[in-house]
Amino acid sequence: MKKILNKVFVLLLFCLISYQAKSQTETMFSQYMFNETFINPAYTGSRETISATLFYRKQWVGIEGAPVTQSFSVHAPIKKKKLGLGLSVLNEEIGVSHKLLVYGGVSYRILYQQSALSFGLNVGFINDEELYSQVRTIVAGDRQFSTDVTKMFLPNAGFGVYYYKSNFYAGFSIPKLIQNNLNPSLPNGVENNIAKISAWHYYLTAGYVYKMNELIKVKPSMMFKATKNAPVQLDINADFLINDFFWLGAGYRTGDAVNAMVGLDLSRQLRISYSYDFTVSSLQKYNTGSHEFGLKYQFIERGRNFISSPRYF
Repeated sequence: MKKILNKVFVLLLFCLISYQAKSQTETMFSQYMFNETFINPAYTGSRETISATLFYRKQWVGIEGAPVTQSFSVHAPIKKKKLGLGLSVLNEEIGVSHKLLVYGGVSYRILYQQSALSFGLNVGFINDEELYSQVRTIVAGDRQFSTDVTKMFLPNAGFGVYYYKSNFYAGFSIPKLIQNNLNPSLPNGVENNIAKISAWHYYLTAGYVYKMNELIKVKPSMMFKATKNAPVQLDINADFLINDFFWLGAGYRTGDAVNAMVGLDLSRQLRISYSYDFTVSSLQKYNTGSHEFGLKYQFIERGRNFISSPRYF
């Protein structure tokens, strides 16, 4: 007999796989290349116009309490496109844990003739709720799970640098600069520590678009994640764009999953996408994979009836 049910098992295991603990769990997206505001605040305002993105991810289908994530972001360039402003919202449930993230982003861009270098900052909060009393154990009245952590306010911030041109991008970021620890001995129950640089998680992303012929373009991309005292994780992907309309791709996340992606650029404004992850870790026999849906929309600027050039990232 298991001592605790799958909800607690999944919660702890997900924290381990994500290389996070003490309320520092990082959200995972297979389509990170289309949802960069959650990785790098310097991406804010990097598109020609107002851009909105909506994502839904259901991870490890078949495991009770597995992560379910919804995210929304909107951002735009302002002040002759030298500045960018944005808003990012993420809701995530993992077992008995519920987190709501709200970040406001600002970026400053140095514009060159064919490229741009952007510096960005995210500032916001995480609303953390842990409903331990919902856990069923074989020990009646187990004190370890008798008290809920309700609506804890955790301030945080992130920093990033992002360089891009029409067919290439590269970025470096630290999405969370503050280590938030739940500490019941403190008056507000939270310890916010900026000084522990060793707890920072570093992200490096890059991508390139290569035109094979008039019909097909290929876009290799990667995301490198590292932190102290944890294995490095690498996402590598290759996407093919056919006739500037149909996306087809595949990727691999070290130690975790392989994935396949399809997408449609229905217009220069609207993109829809779907990806499926097949687990290759020890969790493989307990789930039937992960599903992720994406929707991106670019608003037409006043006085213009088209977007001048397609964006591939």
